[in-house]
Amino acid sequence: MRLTEDNKLKKLVVVGDRVLIKPKKASEKTSSGLYLPPGVQEKEKVQQGYIMKAGPGYPIPMHVEEDEPWKEKDENVRYVPLQAKEGDLAIFLLTGAHEVIYEGEKFYIVSQNAILMLEREEEL
Repeated sequence: MRLTEDNKLKKLVVVGDRVLIKPKKASEKTSSGLYLPPGVQEKEKVQQGYIMKAGPGYPIPMHVEEDEPWKEKDENVRYVPLQAKEGDLAIFLLTGAHEVIYEGEKFYIVSQNAILMLEREEEL
């Protein structure tokens, strides 16, 4: 689920502490063997999906020095990075997610606060 050079999502920029999640295809039947009608899994409070893009993180307030007005202002914004990274499987609260359709595919934009757990291929 990683982004590639020819991937259409490379044009998207995720802002702040948000991530773009592609929902994982839900199971069509329960563990006991009952088949679920379409839409039942989408109404669950907790969803899971793969993180396609992640924002830069939480902005750090810049220190302002008022005593040197001739000094050039440095506009470099610094961020505290997110724990979530591209390719992680995220389990998140649906109440904190915003559903968007981009080029015919369904995605969720989720704040890092709404992510409950991450599964990563590499060791943490």
